[in-house]
Amino acid sequence: MRVLSTNIGKLTPITWNGKELHTGIYKYPTNSALLLEKETVANDAIANRKVHGGIYKACYLFSAKHYPYWEKRYPNLDWNWGMFGENLSISDMDETQIRIGDIYKIGSALVQITQPREPCFKLGIRFGTQQILKEFIDHGYPGMYLRILEEGKVSPEDELKLIKPSDNLLTVYQFFQLLYAKKKDKKLVKLALENMALPENKRVGLKKYL
Repeated sequence: MRVLSTNIGKLTPITWNGKELHTGIYKYPTNSALLLEKETVANDAIANRKVHGGIYKACYLFSAKHYPYWEKRYPNLDWNWGMFGENLSISDMDETQIRIGDIYKIGSALVQITQPREPCFKLGIRFGTQQILKEFIDHGYPGMYLRILEEGKVSPEDELKLIKPSDNLLTVYQFFQLLYAKKKDKKLVKLALENMALPENKRVGLKKYL
């Protein structure tokens, strides 16, 4: 896996349900290094820090291998890296193989996989339709957020080097499926509860399913 594009955005005004809001989902390639800080990517726009940024969502990765699928579904969009609001577009990243808790070296940064992305209406704004939310969930490959263990710079062409695999076998794909499943797989729930790389609020919310 390697970084194909480093992407950041500016606050962009939008209208939602008659209200004027801002979003940082409009991200575009920078062709330069990004500094991954403890709770955000330097110089990147975050409109709502209650749901973006922070220790467990400091940086968002999305796999380039999923772009062709979405380009076919939405051929009339102006396609470029950063379309999903990701800071890093990654080659050959597979959510079915990456575990929550895996630790990677990217550039000079040391990072840990924490959780999949859960889509909100702002993804619908960028794609021009809210139907993308259900399609995104059904497709099942949401990208993933990072915790920054050691701050550092990441540049295009930097490789993601696995430093320490998680001892917990829960993959990003499995946890994403678990979040939206009407009937929860108790084995996956147990794995999630035991995975300390997940944010506490995610683990607490699943206790009732055991």
